[in-house]
Amino acid sequence: MPTTTWNRHHILSLADFTTTEYDTVLQTAASFQEVLSRRTKKVPSLQGQVVANLFFEPSTRTRSSFELAAKRLSADTLNFAAASSSMTKGETILDTAKTYLAMGTDIMVVRHREAGVPNAIAAEMDRLGVRVSVLNAGDGQHEHPSQALLDLFTITTLIDPDRPRLELLKGKKIAIVGDILHSRVARSNIWSLIASGAEVHLAAPPTLLPKLFAKYISEEAEGRSQEMINSSTSSHSTPQLFLHWQLEPALQNADFVMTLRLQKERMTAHLLPSLREYHQLFGITTTKLQLCKPNVKVLHPGPVNRGVEISSELMDDPEFSLIQSQVTSGVAVRMALLYLLGSGKA
Repeated sequence: MPTTTWNRHHILSLADFTTTEYDTVLQTAASFQEVLSRRTKKVPSLQGQVVANLFFEPSTRTRSSFELAAKRLSADTLNFAAASSSMTKGETILDTAKTYLAMGTDIMVVRHREAGVPNAIAAEMDRLGVRVSVLNAGDGQHEHPSQALLDLFTITTLIDPDRPRLELLKGKKIAIVGDILHSRVARSNIWSLIASGAEVHLAAPPTLLPKLFAKYISEEAEGRSQEMINSSTSSHSTPQLFLHWQLEPALQNADFVMTLRLQKERMTAHLLPSLREYHQLFGITTTKLQLCKPNVKVLHPGPVNRGVEISSELMDDPEFSLIQSQVTSGVAVRMALLYLLGSGKA
């Protein structure tokens, strides 16, 4: 296990993650991936601690992954479901969190459809002076740190299975294609990929990738190292971040392609003529991948709308698709995050 000291009490965003923190997560996850390959997959790292999964919106992969990760670390788990909770009787989110605090929770994994809820719970825990860590499992259109970290882990272990690290992506061209406007996954991935020195190309219809998106990223980046991202937006791009309203320039010579789900549940207006037209223009297929590097790999955070963001054939093609590897990586990465947050509480 890496010996680097971990000082972060909450994991709410990747916007201010350091290179050392990225590498610590990646190398810790690599250690746990080795553990998961053993016959006995359980370690006593968080024995006696309680991990509460507070999921205020539906989830399959993230929730199951965090629950399994906690159990693999020997933690006790509590699972919250909004539909069957006291929130249906009027209880507030903060009161719900304090209820779980009173049960002895050490780590709260929080997912909510509104941006900022995990931050609000973390601020309340800090105000109360308790040693409870909050991990953002996705909040509105803000961020999804653990998904971006497992994407990073999936890619870097493909390049160097023994020593995944951030610098492996320096100079790589990575295309992110799809519903970027509504995607918390895209925002977290942008932070991690820019920090790595990768060249990030965003591609979507103008309705799903406004020109002001680059300005938003630059404004959010204030306070970060200007070596990572330049705040100039006169051409709607930074030296590492490029916006395209056509697919081909983003795919040209790309090393990796990240596709995103069309989040129809978050769309408040009619942003696309039809799903069929979207697939024709921005759907990823084996034919379109011919624009990329010969050894290109495709990722998708799931759930996938087959035949919309990505062709069914490509999704199941082991030569190109890393989608199942992402799911597998998720357990190791989330074990790493829970371990790093919980190891200082023993």
